[in-house]
Amino acid sequence: MAKSTTTTTRPLKIIAGADSFGCTLKDTLVSHLRSLNIEVEDLGTSSYYTIAAEVGRQVSSSTTPAATETRGLVACGTGVGVAIFANKFPGVYAATCLTPEEALNARSINNSNVLAVSGMSTSPSTAIDILNTWLNTPFKSPCPASNSQPWPQDIESFLDNSIKEMPTIGSGSSQSDESAKCAICCLVKNRELNPIDIIPGGSMKILRETPTSAIVRFKAGSVEPAHHHTFGHDLVVMEGKKSVWNLSKKERYDLGVGDFLFTPAGDVHRVKYYEDTEFFIRWDGKWDMFFDEDLETAKAAVEKELGNGAV
Repeated sequence: MAKSTTTTTRPLKIIAGADSFGCTLKDTLVSHLRSLNIEVEDLGTSSYYTIAAEVGRQVSSSTTPAATETRGLVACGTGVGVAIFANKFPGVYAATCLTPEEALNARSINNSNVLAVSGMSTSPSTAIDILNTWLNTPFKSPCPASNSQPWPQDIESFLDNSIKEMPTIGSGSSQSDESAKCAICCLVKNRELNPIDIIPGGSMKILRETPTSAIVRFKAGSVEPAHHHTFGHDLVVMEGKKSVWNLSKKERYDLGVGDFLFTPAGDVHRVKYYEDTEFFIRWDGKWDMFFDEDLETAKAAVEKELGNGAV
């Protein structure tokens, strides 16, 4: 096991999640974290891209200085897929670590705040060693990459500057145009969206097929009647404000810009748009939509739910 030194004095919280190939290892590591009296929010199991995106989103939203330091733990078959999708969020530095030495390097050099592990190639005992090393290694500490010696002054200076510079990557001066700030927005820029005939106020533009992704817009006040699909879908709100009622799970989600939601196949859900709203949606398979109520019934249900119309 690689040696490391205890790091932060701030309380630590870990956001954890896995896909079906990594869930057993994730459960082992969550139990270990709790045995260390570390707070854990276990998001459970979903597809590797969905669960990693949710962990990444929560860690990203917690990167500003706070009383509690928030990090992430993700697991899939290889540990690679979850790292890719967690890293799509600003301020997230996810590293796949198969050995304690790699965890030591990831913390020392990259200040990794999300640990990605492999459920298929890492034993529970090795994973615990990896996790302990990652938890206890401070940024810029001696590591295998430095021959276990303190970093030279020039390298240490570089590492210090990297913390300031990394979050600015991709934010050029051309970003005075709001649409240039988001790769998804660039995909839809100057493309005409087609009306969704079956739902008034909606329009959609398919961006790619298999897996399928699209940009969808709804006008303020629009309502999607309760419906379901034969596929699950992920969405990210790019503009506006909406509520989604998952009637199958009896849950309500209030979503704004940057919020992410996964709706499983078959779950009946109803939607209300409070502002002109645009979102990116992705699903596997051919598009279908089966209504479970008519529009007037949906509007009445939303009005009853919201009471005076306040969100």
